[in-house]
Amino acid sequence: MLTKADDYPIHQLPIPVSEVGSERNFYDRYFFNGYNQEGDIFFAVALCLYPNLNIMDGSFVFVYEGIQHNYRYSRILDQERLNTKVGALEVQVIEPLKELRVCVEDKEKNFFVDLTFNSRFEAMQEPRMTMKSGPRITMDSTRLTQHGRWKGKIGFQEEQIIIEPETYMGSRDRSWGIRPVGLPDSQPLSPAQIPQFYWLWCPANFREFASHTFFVDDEKGNPISSHAVIQRKQTNVLVNLSKEVIYKPGTRRISKATFVAESPDGTQVKTIIEPKYNMFMCGLGYMHPEWGHGHFKGENESHYDFYDLKSDPHDPPFLHIQAISKIQIIEEGTTTEGCGVLEQLLIGRHKPSNFQDILDLAK
Repeated sequence: MLTKADDYPIHQLPIPVSEVGSERNFYDRYFFNGYNQEGDIFFAVALCLYPNLNIMDGSFVFVYEGIQHNYRYSRILDQERLNTKVGALEVQVIEPLKELRVCVEDKEKNFFVDLTFNSRFEAMQEPRMTMKSGPRITMDSTRLTQHGRWKGKIGFQEEQIIIEPETYMGSRDRSWGIRPVGLPDSQPLSPAQIPQFYWLWCPANFREFASHTFFVDDEKGNPISSHAVIQRKQTNVLVNLSKEVIYKPGTRRISKATFVAESPDGTQVKTIIEPKYNMFMCGLGYMHPEWGHGHFKGENESHYDFYDLKSDPHDPPFLHIQAISKIQIIEEGTTTEGCGVLEQLLIGRHKPSNFQDILDLAK
């Protein structure tokens, strides 16, 4: 099927852009987060299309006065991948890899957003992530991550919150490829395997620079993938990564994490992360039983719900979080404080954490 995208020189195969091969789980996603320096106001956005499911969905999460407000939207894609608007939510690329705009005009729910993300540094390409279950590829994706500043306003009920770039920073990512979406596989691999996924992802902003670190571990604690950078005028990839993680007793939530790495000249870079509170990623569709990614909701549907962040459920939809965090970086005896998130999805065994089953908790 020919679409508007076919008039741009972006083809990578001798087929129309709307065709992405035979993999039903192909996805193409925008993600953003933003926060003020105190971290008490936080917002996040996800917008994703699934060409082989012919669905687009998106969510805007707004954390204000201890409540996480979730605005959810879903529609039939109609194969037109350049129409990045779903319900009241729209993402616009103003200048690729430099400036993007996020808008929400939800009159029914009295919620309005007009925000522009401007990059602070160049976009980073993370290492490609490929994971298998036996012979099956379950994840094969590429991600770019970028730090930036926000400008605009949020209209929430009768309040208007002005977002100034001097105060509000954040990060965004673009990922695409294969990961589980839509309804579960009707015939998973036999015999049944205990799920395992240990994921830490930590983009952070400081006044003069930015940092980004992530870890994916197997059940023995060995890194499947890890990556760390410091961005100033240029991007420096760090090496010799290690981590020390302390959990809140009776949970899988991290109370403190310390990452250690080395810059190219051998200087030690220590990152200390102290979470303040959690944003539940199911508000953006991740692991949500009804509004999960790629679920068919109808031709054009929307939904609102909210979570009180004083409570912290540990049932599966709420396992995936972004913890808004105080983050310190220590280099050559100098400590610099910033803000960011520590995203966590910890499922199954992980020997260094003494997790021995799918959902057992720290002691």
